[in-house]
Amino acid sequence: MNALRSAWHPVVLSLELNTEPIATTLLDTPLVIWRDSNGTPHASSDICVHRGTALSGGCVKGDNIMCPYHGWQFDSSGACVHIPQLEDPSRVPPKAKVPVYQCAERNGMVWVALATPRFDIPLIDEIDDANWKWVNCGPYEWNAGSSRQLENFTDFGHFPWVHPGLLGDPDRPVVPDCDVSTTGHVVHYNIVRPEAPNSDDFPIFANSNTTSPMRTSRYEIHAPFTLLLRLGWGGVEGMIYFFASQPVDHDHSRGFLIIGRNYNFDQPDSVIRDFEDVIFNQDKVIVESQRPKSVPFDITSELHMKFDGVALAYRKMMTTNGFTN
Repeated sequence: MNALRSAWHPVVLSLELNTEPIATTLLDTPLVIWRDSNGTPHASSDICVHRGTALSGGCVKGDNIMCPYHGWQFDSSGACVHIPQLEDPSRVPPKAKVPVYQCAERNGMVWVALATPRFDIPLIDEIDDANWKWVNCGPYEWNAGSSRQLENFTDFGHFPWVHPGLLGDPDRPVVPDCDVSTTGHVVHYNIVRPEAPNSDDFPIFANSNTTSPMRTSRYEIHAPFTLLLRLGWGGVEGMIYFFASQPVDHDHSRGFLIIGRNYNFDQPDSVIRDFEDVIFNQDKVIVESQRPKSVPFDITSELHMKFDGVALAYRKMMTTNGFTN
């Protein structure tokens, strides 16, 4: 997992990070995520250098995070700047530090890189466009690796069996051909396919007036675990899915999803959230049963068919970019 340290990973939705610090784990590394007095997010080790206490159990004091055990305060560089037990406050030992990591905010998420990131965080061009409304979904915590969680998102063959009536139809199981290409650390692919019409419970797609809806999907997979999807039905209406998976450790993941659309502004956000909860919970049962729990990037270790072309492209791209350890 060393190579994955040099990539950006989502750790929390922006709206969830307020004045209180939040604990999380990234690549087996315990982190505390917090905002300073200016609202800037920071990522520090969640282990206090003094007695190993979780800093996330403390609080933010101005531009510092304070340990709940003895009140030690650490600034955004990780240096301890205040030890209340000292008679001379200037005598803070130089070794009183905690590791800190690069932290950034984009697309409604806070991201962390444990080492110098090799690639930028993908950008949604429409994220600040008033013609689009955005809904946060998740996070979806799975007992499976991020590579499995991401790859499932790219798999069209399972729609009729795992999501009948919602994303697929068992009477139309054949996966249409799609164009797949790879540029550097990004896999591009487009597909046009029939889909199940809107259900009465989840009328979220802009195809309700179409008897045989066709969906055009334009995908981008950004290494290692981020996907950008644009949906359309032949008109001006469109949806954008932005999915990114947090690798908690080799066998556990948390998926963050934000969805934008340029129609149906009056529909409650809960309709989309409830729909995605159903879809992700259906997927979770299947993906958590897969072995191994992370994608085996040796392409000879599993059987592949023509309709697995996207998965094969993803696995080759990850291997080429060194993200398979």
